[in-house]
Amino acid sequence: MHYKLGLIGFPVKHSLSPWIHRQFLKKAGLAGDYAIVEIAPGDSFEQKLQQIKHSQFDGFNVTVPYKKQIMPYLDQLDDNAKAIGAVNTVVQKDGKWIGYNTDGMGYITSLKQHYPSIFQNQACRILLIGAGGAARGLFFGLTTAGFTRVDIANRTLSSAETIAELGKKETNTAIMTLEEAEKQLHQYDLIIQTTNVGMKPNADDMILSLDQVGKNTIVSDIVYQPIETKFLHQAKQKGADVLYGHVMLLYQAQYAFELWTSQRVPAHDMEQDLKTVLGGR
Repeated sequence: MHYKLGLIGFPVKHSLSPWIHRQFLKKAGLAGDYAIVEIAPGDSFEQKLQQIKHSQFDGFNVTVPYKKQIMPYLDQLDDNAKAIGAVNTVVQKDGKWIGYNTDGMGYITSLKQHYPSIFQNQACRILLIGAGGAARGLFFGLTTAGFTRVDIANRTLSSAETIAELGKKETNTAIMTLEEAEKQLHQYDLIIQTTNVGMKPNADDMILSLDQVGKNTIVSDIVYQPIETKFLHQAKQKGADVLYGHVMLLYQAQYAFELWTSQRVPAHDMEQDLKTVLGGR
């Protein structure tokens, strides 16, 4: 079998997903390739999807701005994707398209790889910064993993409130403004920046100051270009531990690859290689 895989989104020309999945194919000893299908805002989304269907892709990833837009075109949704309200992976099975979301699982795996001890205290305090699609996936992943205190800070409180509704009975979530969060950072064990603030070419931007962050707090940023964002750089200066965005990227891709091929390839040994590839960009 020759796997035909790909990525849809915009802009995605510089995505690292092709490099990651070609490495996975090689590791698994499978034939196949991973293509980029850029769908510009002026293109007909429906027409592009028809072309993908006729091209008989075995599966593809979905990134911004189409994680929600893709959903009505799918034949079936995994329960997690349905709850999160966003899809980042589509599997073709018996001519049907099935939607999944691997963001939360990918983040949890990256956290387990680097800071396993945090899972020993599931009542620890976690703060999500931002309330977009990524925050939804991470909130769902964290609460599904058993963490019971996950707060959300965002400019628009109503967006954060809709994410809080994903919580379980035992989940406690406080909603606050970015200004309020900035003053309370010392209270948190894990802080996760889930927006695209600080991404190249705006690498000098920060969503909030980390002046109040506690020593040994884990500070995480899902942005991976640059590898060390200004947010993570300031966290390190304050004595915090950091978790890089490219690590989450790698592990969410690992889950997607498993959905397509039923093979779980080891990814931990790829972290440094991915960092090297990123560093050259």
